[in-house]
Amino acid sequence: MYNRIARKKYLNLAKSKKRSQQKIRRVVRYMLNCIRRNNGYLEDFMSEGYAPYSNEIRQISTIRKLYEQQLEMYQNRTRRVDDRIVSIQQPYIRPIVRGKTKAPVEFGTKFDLSIDEHGMGRIEKISFDPYNESGTLQDACERYCERTGHYPERVLVDQIYRNRKNRRYCREHGIRMSGPKLGRPSTEPMSREERRIEYADNTDRIEVERSFSLSKRCYSLGLIRTKTEIMTFSAISRKRRKW
Repeated sequence: MYNRIARKKYLNLAKSKKRSQQKIRRVVRYMLNCIRRNNGYLEDFMSEGYAPYSNEIRQISTIRKLYEQQLEMYQNRTRRVDDRIVSIQQPYIRPIVRGKTKAPVEFGTKFDLSIDEHGMGRIEKISFDPYNESGTLQDACERYCERTGHYPERVLVDQIYRNRKNRRYCREHGIRMSGPKLGRPSTEPMSREERRIEYADNTDRIEVERSFSLSKRCYSLGLIRTKTEIMTFSAISRKRRKW
């Protein structure tokens, strides 16, 4: 009975075109009460001698943590909580806000890829938690220096990497960063040599975008179906080696 009633309340909210804040809170409160009641039943069964299996123990702990997070957001009237769980089967997955029209929020792995002058691609950072990509540039340059004994001559990066901190780091180590300077655009026209360098940098930077496109179209990087965190990292690494 409780299962059918809870399902009916959820569908009424999901199918309604106009969802007021009061209606949402009313349904959330009912769902939280259902979880609290079922958790009490489970504790009574366990006190009487019921021993859950290992996979059930993981699911029970995940559901309890999910209940605590949702209860905290409900009581504080907020929509954000640290390490928010969005999947009971995969509690390590986090929502990543991308701002795209087709998919404003994405779920899955986020990683930074670097390609050196020999065409070798390396994963500089990989995580399920959202992070700012600009913080990986300096670590990537330091690892490049450890491998080769010198810093790269140039770095071809996107706009998000071209902040003041990374620009200062590149100037101190004699690295040329591609892209326009910060601030207002210069009124002076670019020389022929500057236009040639800018065109060459933009052309060479396409190699990274081509690698992502190739891995998704030919190596099924966007169709990973692994169920554990370690296996997901392993699958991404295997597909990266195919490039």
